[in-house]
Amino acid sequence: MNLLTTILLALGMSVDAFAAALARGAGSLHYTWRQTVKTALIFGIVETITPLIGWLAGSMAQKFIAEYDHWLAFGLLLALGLKMIWGALHDDDEAAAADGNPTDATLLLTVVTAIATSIDSMVVGVGLAFLDANIWLTALAIGTSTTIMAAIGLRLGRLLGQKIGSRAEMAGGVVLIGIGTFILLEHLGYLNV
Repeated sequence: MNLLTTILLALGMSVDAFAAALARGAGSLHYTWRQTVKTALIFGIVETITPLIGWLAGSMAQKFIAEYDHWLAFGLLLALGLKMIWGALHDDDEAAAADGNPTDATLLLTVVTAIATSIDSMVVGVGLAFLDANIWLTALAIGTSTTIMAAIGLRLGRLLGQKIGSRAEMAGGVVLIGIGTFILLEHLGYLNV
């Protein structure tokens, strides 16, 4: 996986957290910088760990499906991208879970929301186990991107409201489908990168 693909993947993985942070920011009257940093770091740390868990699971299964790994990566990213687009077009429970006043939100709610928005990163981690990807760099890129995007989402939430959250999630889904298609075409020999 090249640097551009890693960056696009990291951005694609961070849009769920961005959408949830936008919803939380839009639903609050005040969100201090300390609360912003704390919440963004929770999202980022969880989003860094989950692809590593997925990668570990995928690595254990790799020898059994090595011949079809590019199809698996494509299928996982396609399904995940379609799920994100579907969620953007319909009421999203993850964004709704993040709604509310940040002073009333508990650490547990923040962690649960972070885990809910990072399941897709675990699935991507499984797919990355079948590719020539540096999982540590990729997981760190996803976590860093998520931290930054969550912080931006929290701060902009009040200004932009919840409408932009679904558009961001839809864009993330399109990016993931594009990455999956790129991986498939590259492994089938249609692209020389």
